Amino acid sequence: MKNFVSIAFMFAMILTASLAFGQSYTFRVLANKGSNQVKRAGATGTEALKTGATLNSGDELIVSDGAYIGLMHKSGKTTEVRTAGTKKVADLEKNITVGSTSVASRYARFVASKMNEEENTNYRSRLAATGAVSRATNAAIMVMAPTQVNIASENKIIGDKAIIRWKRPSEMNEQDSYVVSVKNIFDEVIYTAETENEFVELDFTAEQMKNDVGLYILQVAKKGDPSVKSDDVGIKRANDAEITANLASLKSEVTEDSPLNKLIYASFYEENGLLLDALTKYEEAVKMAPEIQDFQDLYDNFKIVYGFEEDAK
Repeated sequence: MKNFVSIAFMFAMILTASLAFGQSYTFRVLANKGSNQVKRAGATGTEALKTGATLNSGDELIVSDGAYIGLMHKSGKTTEVRTAGTKKVADLEKNITVGSTSVASRYARFVASKMNEEENTNYRSRLAATGAVSRATNAAIMVMAPTQVNIASENKIIGDKAIIRWKRPSEMNEQDSYVVSVKNIFDEVIYTAETENEFVELDFTAEQMKNDVGLYILQVAKKGDPSVKSDDVGIKRANDAEITANLASLKSEVTEDSPLNKLIYASFYEENGLLLDALTKYEEAVKMAPEIQDFQDLYDNFKIVYGFEEDAK
């Protein structure tokens, strides 16, 4: 609990600092792939485009072949540039539909604060004082969930679906399969799945997953050898009125049809301590744009910060 309090406090500081960015710019660069350039208003030459850079209405983008540029408008709305050529920032702004974006703007700036090369070169260092989530366990299979020690301290989730990942133990071969089982609070198995992958997607709206209490107990085991297994992982459907209301506001402002918007949702879940929801949205963003290294780096940093995996760097 202390970790989450510390993390929440740190997020508040990040968000407060991010608001200081102000709205003196038109766009901020959230992601950048390719040898892209920017020509500033009144300048004779160009400069390399960097993640985190700000763009003003008089600037021009020189986009290279095969490039990708993810932009956040000052309103919090996002847009993508994928075609080569010269793009006037003023023209890009014309495609932004600005409505009520108070919630979206807040979390878009949170994403920007983590991806800014110049002002925040190491996202992990901002949270170093909080430490990673402790998961003391001797289980053979390590599920990527913050809490694995006991089901009393369950992992809260508010989304309808969640991607649950785990690590293949050294005693298992590549051809070995897993059995995923989910129980209710009465120790009744309500869902099972077999997979050769190191992940499963759970749909909490499925008929067999309906649960009045909203508490699920998940375990992953080696097929044919149930002694090789994970700890029980408790998953609790969150029922927080304030979070639900804020999420509804975010959905009214931002759709989830782009990887950039999925990162905004991931940040919303992250700040509210719904780490499995955040992990799922990061996964979806990377899956939609696997070629964008900025997205992969952000996802990897998230996993390291929260103890989902060790820092290999």
